[in-house]
Amino acid sequence: MYDEGEPSRPAILVHHGTPAAGPPHVGWVQDAAARGARLIAYDRPGYGASTPSRGRTVGDAAADAAAIMDALEVERFVTWGVSGGGPHALACAALLPGRVAAAASIGGVAPFDAQDLNYFRGMGEDNIVEFGLAMAGREHIAPFAATAAAEMLAHPDDLAASIQTLVAEPDRIALAGPIGEWWATGIRVSFSSGTDGWVDDDLAFARPFGFEPEAITTPTLVVHGHHDQFVPLSHGQWLSRAIAGAESWLLADEAHMSLLANQIGNVHAWLLARLAA
Repeated sequence: MYDEGEPSRPAILVHHGTPAAGPPHVGWVQDAAARGARLIAYDRPGYGASTPSRGRTVGDAAADAAAIMDALEVERFVTWGVSGGGPHALACAALLPGRVAAAASIGGVAPFDAQDLNYFRGMGEDNIVEFGLAMAGREHIAPFAATAAAEMLAHPDDLAASIQTLVAEPDRIALAGPIGEWWATGIRVSFSSGTDGWVDDDLAFARPFGFEPEAITTPTLVVHGHHDQFVPLSHGQWLSRAIAGAESWLLADEAHMSLLANQIGNVHAWLLARLAA
């Protein structure tokens, strides 16, 4: 767990993407502090030093979040997640409705079985291959994750080269700056004990989430870039339709990683306004 900020301040819980772990970006911490808030992050089971939990669902993140906030003596909080962290933030919104004041999905993944969604249309080849292997089972996705992690760890300063089919131009710009440096550092944390976290994330995305996005009543923000090749825009559009009353920022100039460089401050402002209401 990573707790950045004064204990008396309003709490924002961050859910990392897939694969990712480690402390939140210093720029996000500074932004939260400037808004009078406290930023908290954690490594999902199987990442870093966090014990793996085989068979976990996306919805299980709500119990983890509740346990973290209990330990920190935080009653109400807001939460956001990016990419694979998006549905984990939505799990908190769905399953902790009295405790989570607002949630945001940033470039987040929709359910694999979502009705009227072509899950793969517009997705880069690297992720199409990855999700296909996850659908086939652990014995297929685990070797892929081990090989891909080894490549990332061998070239942490040029992660874009290992995921070329996913990286649109706004993401290349973002990865060439502080966000790229932060991600490279986090990759080392992510795989410090192996790749179980990544594998279990992917397997969880390929089966029922453990909650229905349509049942979310917590104020929710959906943020997605038009140029996203990691998680296509259609995922954000589907979530925007499925979650009653969701506010949508479908941004014409953004991709996936670029959202982390350009939009987190705006997301913090949106979330904290609802926590204060």
